[in-house]
Amino acid sequence: MAISDLYSSGKHKQQMGHFANIVKIAKADGIISDDEKALLTKASKNLNISEDKFTTILNNPEKFPINAPISYDERLERLYRLSKMVLANGKVKSVEVKLMEKIAIGLNFKVEKTKLICKEAISLVLNNSDLDDFINGIKKVDKT
Repeated sequence: MAISDLYSSGKHKQQMGHFANIVKIAKADGIISDDEKALLTKASKNLNISEDKFTTILNNPEKFPINAPISYDERLERLYRLSKMVLANGKVKSVEVKLMEKIAIGLNFKVEKTKLICKEAISLVLNNSDLDDFINGIKKVDKT
C-alpha cells in the first residue's frame, strides 16, 4: 500500500466515493455498456482517479462510502453526473433510478423530495441541460 493511500485527502476520498457511486449505477443492471464504460473513463479522469483505483473501485464499489460534500452546489454537480450515468446507454432503467434515489439521500437531499428531485434531474439531462441549467432546475424543484 502506498503512503498516499494512508493519508488521502478528504477531497480525494469524496471523489473516490462519488466515482464508486457512478460505478454502482453503471453496474446496477448487471452489465456495463460501452457508453457507460466511456463515461466511467471520462469521470475517472475528471475526478483524478488513478488506473489502479479505477480498477479497485470498478471491482468493488461498495467498499467506498458516499462522503457527501458540504457544498450544496457540489452535491448538485454529483447528482448531475449520476443522472448522466443513468442515461449513458440511452435507456432509463428503474433499477438505476432506485439506486440513484438512495445515493441522493446519501448526498443529503431531503428524503421526501428525493423521487421528485431525481425525476427532474433525469428530465433535465434528457433535455441536454448543461450543468448551470441543471443546478438552477434542481434548485427550483428543491425549494417547493
